Amino acid sequence: MSRIGTGALGRVVRSGVGRRRVQTVVIAVAVMMAVASAVVAGSLMVAADAPFDKAFARQNGPHITAEYDPAKATTAQLTATGRLDGVTATAGPYPVATLRPVDAGGGHLRPITLAGRSTPHAYVDDLELSSGQWATNPGEIVITSQVAGPALGLGTELKTSDASDAPTLTVVGIAVSAGRSADAWATPAQVRALAAKDTPVTHQMLYRFDSADTGGHIAAARKQLAAAVPQGALLGTQSYLDTKRAADAGAAPTIPFLIAFGVLGIAMSVIIVGSVVSGAVGTGLRRIGILKAIGFTPREVVRAYVAQALIPAGVGIGLGVVLGNLLAVPLLDGTEQAYGTASLSVAWWVDVVVLVAALLVVGLAALVPALRAGRLRTVEAIAVGRAPRTGRGQWAHRAAGRLPLPRAVTYGLAAPFAHPVRTAAMLLAVAFGTVAATFAVGLTSSLNAVGAAQDPENRAAVSVFTGTGPAVTPGGPAPAPGTAEPPAAADPARVRAAIEAQAGTASYYGKTQADVTVGGVSGIVQATLYQGDSRSGAYERISGHWITGRGQVVVPSRFLEKTGTEIGDTIRVTHQQRTQTLRIVGEAFDTSDDELEIHADLADFPNAAPGVFLVEVKSGVSPTEYARNLAAAVQPLGGDAIANSSSEQDNFVLILNAMAALLTLMLVSVAGLGVLNSVVLDTRERVHDLGVCKALGMSPRQTVSLVLASVAGIGVLGGLVGVPAGFALHGFVLPVMGHAAGTELPPSVLEVYETPHLVLLGLAGIAIALLGALIPAGWAARTRTATALRTE
Repeated sequence: MSRIGTGALGRVVRSGVGRRRVQTVVIAVAVMMAVASAVVAGSLMVAADAPFDKAFARQNGPHITAEYDPAKATTAQLTATGRLDGVTATAGPYPVATLRPVDAGGGHLRPITLAGRSTPHAYVDDLELSSGQWATNPGEIVITSQVAGPALGLGTELKTSDASDAPTLTVVGIAVSAGRSADAWATPAQVRALAAKDTPVTHQMLYRFDSADTGGHIAAARKQLAAAVPQGALLGTQSYLDTKRAADAGAAPTIPFLIAFGVLGIAMSVIIVGSVVSGAVGTGLRRIGILKAIGFTPREVVRAYVAQALIPAGVGIGLGVVLGNLLAVPLLDGTEQAYGTASLSVAWWVDVVVLVAALLVVGLAALVPALRAGRLRTVEAIAVGRAPRTGRGQWAHRAAGRLPLPRAVTYGLAAPFAHPVRTAAMLLAVAFGTVAATFAVGLTSSLNAVGAAQDPENRAAVSVFTGTGPAVTPGGPAPAPGTAEPPAAADPARVRAAIEAQAGTASYYGKTQADVTVGGVSGIVQATLYQGDSRSGAYERISGHWITGRGQVVVPSRFLEKTGTEIGDTIRVTHQQRTQTLRIVGEAFDTSDDELEIHADLADFPNAAPGVFLVEVKSGVSPTEYARNLAAAVQPLGGDAIANSSSEQDNFVLILNAMAALLTLMLVSVAGLGVLNSVVLDTRERVHDLGVCKALGMSPRQTVSLVLASVAGIGVLGGLVGVPAGFALHGFVLPVMGHAAGTELPPSVLEVYETPHLVLLGLAGIAIALLGALIPAGWAARTRTATALRTE
């Protein structure tokens, strides 16, 4: 048939693509969503690879962030440190102050480090604005993505303190600093204007060195900086190695989550693309037989049908790459916020790899059935193309016919057995969609449980400070060097009496933090000591119970791991030369930092006193008004009372929840399109049979029932397979995320599935299958009998 030439092949290809418009559109759309899913999955997996290192290198992050006393070192002296041996780049000096901002509701936020910079760009710590604009006017402030959250975003107004005449700053931008040199930025003039007795201004310098790979290099560089300025001028330094360790620890739990969704997305993409294309070629067997009958060679037939599959699939691949890049933007933005790194984007090579891989999958998926069809004899191809192979699925029709169900339903239930390969592909699509939905529901519930369990002391409505011990807001950083000395401490007993006498008090407990030593552990261990009934501030336990009296201690997982102890063992704790033997009674779920920490009863340490009382107020009582009235009573004693900022779900948890929802919606959509394509192929292939059924009296409603019943069994089986698989995936990924964060997980985080949830998720498989089949079912019901009988 070579005489017909390329022109004839071209007409065959164009005719095949144009004649089956619905099928062509479905193939293009299904491939598009599958490829988009692969682009997103690949991008997320790439983003999980060393996010801090990449962002730090792109921004020229500071190896050392140094803070100097402006009274002891001049600007010229600080600038001269940039010419020291080994220093490759510097930025600064920038004025820096530590603020304790107050939100619009009167709640105190954690202290923030505010640096004065005229521009986000610099040779070191070249900041990236993720939204808004840079602060150029008085009263404007830019915050980091780590500080930003649901209650703190663009347009938020903050007072610099709770004083009535305190300046108000408006958030005008959100920036990303991989080196985390500050929490917020304003103009240098604005920072200097905030200088006060309780808010001293220091100078910040940022340095990069030619050798800064190890702690020894950083220590040597710090000594060099200290020697280059007058004694006492260097107040403190921050190493990028510590920042990297904290960033990697924060990012580590997200990596298994992203990889799990990435693998699901890529696996489903391959399955859908392969089944869509092979199915499209397989349904053209009768036409292949006709082409061979009029003289086309097997090679020409193969080329024609591979081309027919490649055209709509190629369009879908191109659109899918574009759509994948668009869908990846919000997901990578969420990843950026979760990692606290610079702006992420889809790597160009991800697009290339996905495009090439998709073309290979499409080519192979089309080539295998086309080669099989090319080898068939003409008569056999025409016969096979008219109907499924003789006898295939007949046993299923006989078995279904015995069920006490309408004939249209039993006919539909038996239909999948006529095409086992296509049915298997559809089953995998439904199962993967159900796995994604089950995993996402469990992950979301677990993340919400994690958010509720972290930093339980922050749940208190009001904090009352005595001035004894570290007088900082729970969870906040220690005051910056140079902060003024705190006033004389109040008597905790008198503060406690004032709390009990204050109208609206529901409950309270005392708390302080102290540095202790533990037998067998080198260095200082931080102890959090509680006075009174501290159950409202108790950490979730992985095992054991919370402190109920003297002689007991609760420790996090990393303490047990590093010390080789377990619940029931005793440890010797020394505080101010007094040693107590405490028994470990609980393992706490505490991911606050990577330091060793213990929780004990304050009564075991007579030299310690409560530094803060955490108060819950009665229902209907305003925490802000309560704190204002209580402050009036305790300030004359040397204490203070503040209303804490409204408890907001952790921003990290919200980001992962949103990402899980978007990824699940995308994967379920891909699964539904896979079902849609398979049902379209099956319906068009059996349209002549449907015409016969209609001629014998089948109503449109029965036709819809027949088509929906053909996928109902697949949906049930997909749910039965997908729910346990999603359950198992959750049970595998969550502990890995916990280990990456350095902790075990409590039952409240792991055991989140309830029986009603699992039943509903099982029904999700049926929903995916039925929704995918709904459109072709309607098309089949609307097709006229005569048209169906004339269709090939």
